[in-house]
Amino acid sequence: MSPGQLAFDLPHRAALGAEDFLVSECNLAAVRLIDAWPNWPDPVQVLVGPPASGKTHLVRVWQEGSGARMLDPVTAGLPWLDAQAPGTCIAVEDADSAGFDENTLFHLLNLAREKGFSVLLTARAGPNRWPFSLPDLVSRLSAVPVTDIGVPDEALLRTVMLKHFSDRQLTIEPKVLEFLALRIDRSLEAAAAAVDAVDRAALRSGRKISRQLVSEALERTATME
Repeated sequence: MSPGQLAFDLPHRAALGAEDFLVSECNLAAVRLIDAWPNWPDPVQVLVGPPASGKTHLVRVWQEGSGARMLDPVTAGLPWLDAQAPGTCIAVEDADSAGFDENTLFHLLNLAREKGFSVLLTARAGPNRWPFSLPDLVSRLSAVPVTDIGVPDEALLRTVMLKHFSDRQLTIEPKVLEFLALRIDRSLEAAAAAVDAVDRAALRSGRKISRQLVSEALERTATME
């Protein structure tokens, strides 16, 4: 990190290999959920958050600690579930949008109680908004505990952007970073997109990252949407 760059006092959690998971108030409950396994009060847990909020990172952390297997919507059906040993941990990513068979999910929830499975499902919205119609599945999901990843606070948003710039070997002055952070939506997806737009603008123009370049990059992005 260059002397001109900002640093924020946020703890780091290793996730997805070399990447770091940044812990802040908005995702602290989710981190505590992962840390609490295997002492979950309910064997099935749902982790909800917007795109790029860190759900996949936390699933990978949980897999490393639990040996959890990933349920695939195409190949992992009822026979695959029945073949799993008692106590197996199973992760289900994008449970609301990946095209999972409803009978398979219902059977998974039953096995969580019958065979002591630990199940972690992730989604962008809570189970009451999932596009399922099987009454028993809908009823069962309504009772599953849900942990939300909230909107990132300003410190997390700026730290994430600073990391993205650093990963691209780019430097950004503290005041320019603050200028950028105030002009994007408060989401990690928006932060990543903003850094990409600024990076492309800097490459095109051959200029250093400044307030003017940031303004031009964001304006260009807005006109393309």
